[in-house]
Formats: sequence, C-alpha cells, structure tokens
Amino acid sequence: MTDDAARTNDTIQSLVRGLAVIRAFDAEHPGLTLSEVARRAEITRAAAGRFLRTLEELGYVRGSAGSGVGRTFALTPRVLELGFSYLSALSIPEIVQPHLELLSREVDESVSAAVLDGGDIVYIARVPTRRIMSVRITIGTRFPAFATSMGRVLLAGLPDAARDAVLEASALPPLTDRTLTTADALRDELARVREQGWALVDGELEPGLRSVAVPLHDRRGDVVAAVNVSTSATRDTVQHVVEQYLPPLQHMAAAIDAELRLV
Repeated sequence: MTDDAARTNDTIQSLVRGLAVIRAFDAEHPGLTLSEVARRAEITRAAAGRFLRTLEELGYVRGSAGSGVGRTFALTPRVLELGFSYLSALSIPEIVQPHLELLSREVDESVSAAVLDGGDIVYIARVPTRRIMSVRITIGTRFPAFATSMGRVLLAGLPDAARDAVLEASALPPLTDRTLTTADALRDELARVREQGWALVDGELEPGLRSVAVPLHDRRGDVVAAVNVSTSATRDTVQHVVEQYLPPLQHMAAAIDAELRLV
C-alpha cells in the first residue's frame, strides 16, 4: 500500500469512527459516559475520548461539569451544521411553521421558534409581520439566550447544573439599561419562568422590543425548543402582551407538543 493510500484509508476510518460517536447518541441515550460511548460506537475508550474531546472543542458535543468516569456527554444543536438531513429528521421546523403562520395571522404580530445552542438561541422558524428590530432576523440568526424570552424558557427547561454552567460560561453584557446582567438575578428570573411556564422580556435585548415565549416539549416532556410572539413597546403594553398574546401562544404550543409526541 502506498503512503497516499494508507493516509486515505486512515482518514476514512477516522471519519467512520467519528460518525459512530455521534450516532451513539439518540432519543433513548441523550447523555452518555465515555465508557458508554465507546461501547455503543464499538471503539476503544482511548479513541472515544479523542473523538469526544474534538467534538467538544468544535461545539458539537457538550460535557457535564467535572471529570472522571462519571462525566457525561450530549450532542448540541450545532450538529445541525453538519447538514439539513439532521434538521429534517428532527422535524421541529416542519411541524412548527404552519402553526406559526396561523398564530401570526391571528395576532398580527411576528412569531418565531428557536433552539438553544450553548449560550445562544438559534432561530429555526419564523413568520415576520413587520420589522421591529434593528437587525434582520432569518433562519440561523443567533441572539444571547439570557436576554431573550425564548432563551429564558429554554434555559429554565435545563437541569439546574446545566443551566448554571451556561450562565457561568456566558458573557452578560448590559445590552440595554433594562438587561439583567448578574447570574443571581437571572437564576431568580429563570426559577420564576420555570414555575409559571412562560417568559416575558421587555426591552432587555433591544430598546422598545417586547416578547413573550413558551417552551415546546418532546415525547419525554423535555424542553426542545421555544416559540414566541414579539412586538413593539410603542404598539402594545405589557398587559396587552400577556392578556392577548400569551393565551393563543400557549394554545399553539400545546398543539405543537401533541404533534412532537408523535415524532
């Protein structure tokens, strides 16, 4: 075998093993230890460790705090970047989009859906009615989760340790004079969001922007995405947002949850 052929074969085998590590995670096994990854991917612990460290550095895998045999790993939404096939298999955008269109027509406001990727939310579906932000929002747009309504319901849906890890790793700049910028204040707010089941953010991401969001759940009841209605402070009061937009938003989320349970 020539040197070029040997290198090609080695590269192919590395790709095969790397993909096996990613495929080791599924709906029944969302979190795995190093030993479990090695067993399910049918590779050595040493090889599994190398692939997990690489995927973690690239942002495709998230490891729990600490080290040693008890440390667990999970995929992050960044695996969506590997191709639209993952997004299609996930089905969330396809399921969500028609519901967003119906709600947008009902409330005559912009509605969106997003998932959590580290300390950011990533838009996966959207129906805009008018431009209410200084930046254009499209599929793939990212915003800091801590200052957004969808980000807060997504963070509130995490286990406490994972939530704290995200907050500790996130910069918390004062995006406006209303932005909550301390981890303690955000933890208190996220506890309230978790208890009431929805989040309202008033001018914390951008002055004059108000939005209310609720979570979406998979068949296990885990929070997998969020949906929101966003509007301008010059057009709608906080009371109007809560009284007129939150109930239909919750009704829509319940309908989407029912469909996600079938996926």
